[in-house]
Amino acid sequence: MKRLLAWLALILLSGFLLAMLAISLYGLNDRLASTDLAIVPGNTVHPDGTPSKRLQARLDAALKLFVDGRCKAILVSGAKGVEGYDEAEVMKNYLLAHGVPATAIHIDSHGINTLETARFAASLMKQKGWTSAVLVSQFFHLARFQLAMNKFGLSGQAHVHADYFEGRDAYSLAREVFAYGGYMLKPSQVR
Repeated sequence: MKRLLAWLALILLSGFLLAMLAISLYGLNDRLASTDLAIVPGNTVHPDGTPSKRLQARLDAALKLFVDGRCKAILVSGAKGVEGYDEAEVMKNYLLAHGVPATAIHIDSHGINTLETARFAASLMKQKGWTSAVLVSQFFHLARFQLAMNKFGLSGQAHVHADYFEGRDAYSLAREVFAYGGYMLKPSQVR
């Protein structure tokens, strides 16, 4: 019995590590294309109202796409964090300060999670007649972000990882294995 449990544990651990590897490879292998919209989910805002380095890296990646002509507009999505700031507003202000015109920035202040960001993005894209987007986030988040977009009928979108890495990424990557599995179980939202 001990041997069987040991083999089972080894199989589960191997599957978990393979899932982490697959998520990492997907996220680190940017898929660039010219698109209608760059979608940037929110993240931590410092108590002084400035974006965290992680969030700034996402915004800088979207900014580069916009400046390079790879997207026509940018959607910033977030919610009010524990610091008391609306992430989407902070993100918008950052992009404005870096030369993105207000007419090219769309705001979703109800993006409390990846699925809600995807829901708003799908609605905006339908409203504008847009068909393509580039997802901008940390490498470990992009596979689940794409899965969320798939739930709204927007499969195969381009993606770019933010060029910022930190020690906590190991925890975040492990967490993504479970989060991705949970999103796989969510029903399609296409109507």
